[in-house]
Amino acid sequence: MQIGIILFLESLGGGELILILLFVLMFFGSKNIPSLARGLGKGIREVKDAMSGVQSEINKGMYEIEKHTNVIKDEVNKPINEIVNAVETSEETPVPPTENPESNPPSIQSEERSAAR
Repeated sequence: MQIGIILFLESLGGGELILILLFVLMFFGSKNIPSLARGLGKGIREVKDAMSGVQSEINKGMYEIEKHTNVIKDEVNKPINEIVNAVETSEETPVPPTENPESNPPSIQSEERSAAR
């Protein structure tokens, strides 16, 4: 946001600002203006410090959440990575072919056929 919009100063011209400054000078006097400016500066600094404190707390909370999320993500991914590694190593080592009894039925010789009858 622009400060001028907040303070409704966007429509004030140079003449109006000079008139306001003269009024402040006459109302408060030249001796009190520096103390007023210091108080205003301290107030602005306190507001900025409070804003930066809130922002740092938000960032700290977001960092903690991200840290916990990464720990959980690592815990979830660990078994998955173990399975993937096991599958990759099993693909690298060739498995000896096993004979499937259904695919290669034993052949019976003609002599065995006559003896079986």
